[in-house]
Amino acid sequence: MSSVQVNAITLEDPDTPNSFTIEILPWTMVNHIIPNRSIFTITDVETGMQFTVQRRAGSMHADVQPLTYKDTKIMKKIYNGKWSWKRRAILVVTKDQMLAASMHGMPHGAGALKNGFPGHFCVHFLGSTTHGSKHEDLSHKLMILRAGGKLDDYLNVISPSQIVNVFEAAVNQGDQKIVGMIVENSNKQKQLQKRLKKINVIRFDDKSLAINEGKDDIISQQINLKATIYHSDNGQERKNLKLMFWKDVVSGQWKIDDEIIEAL
Repeated sequence: MSSVQVNAITLEDPDTPNSFTIEILPWTMVNHIIPNRSIFTITDVETGMQFTVQRRAGSMHADVQPLTYKDTKIMKKIYNGKWSWKRRAILVVTKDQMLAASMHGMPHGAGALKNGFPGHFCVHFLGSTTHGSKHEDLSHKLMILRAGGKLDDYLNVISPSQIVNVFEAAVNQGDQKIVGMIVENSNKQKQLQKRLKKINVIRFDDKSLAINEGKDDIISQQINLKATIYHSDNGQERKNLKLMFWKDVVSGQWKIDDEIIEAL
């Protein structure tokens, strides 16, 4: 299993003498940095939009609510006017710290603030788990690493079988950027993106590990697996897939052969 070390990157603001350090901290630490009832700012990494929230609950991650009606409006705008379970890379700013995190955008459960938000939403940090599975959610983890500037480093060290998990998570989140990072660069990228837009959900099971996985001198691997694919037209099918992987000799990253387009 690969590990992600607690780390930090510094962003220099060219217009001011200040610098901001983005920290990737484990939930065990963050739980004390943003205790219940604390108020902090969330910045969406992709759009730069900011809104203020209050933590109201949560033991394995933070259950938070937008502070005001205005904050709810900004959050909904980040999600293009429609609430969604899609994970997004965010920065949590509290006092003098900026923390890499991930959120989804679906109101659920109880809400106590007068903010027009019907419930609360979840904010995850490194090592956070979901209420249901009690396991770290890979989609949240990928967004945390993106927020902290460490996604490339992570993809460079994980195994082909872990790349399969990342591909599954990226497809199910509709994250074309991550898909592009783990599939061989070629003139088939647009074709792949078009194909994936027709897939709502993909589930892999019965994964057969690569025979020589973990050996440094191996530059190609094949993984056989079964997939259940749920299409945007509500169709469903089962497929036996053979995925070929190639190792980039410079970065060390494993990438999926672009022939996956035909396989899907």
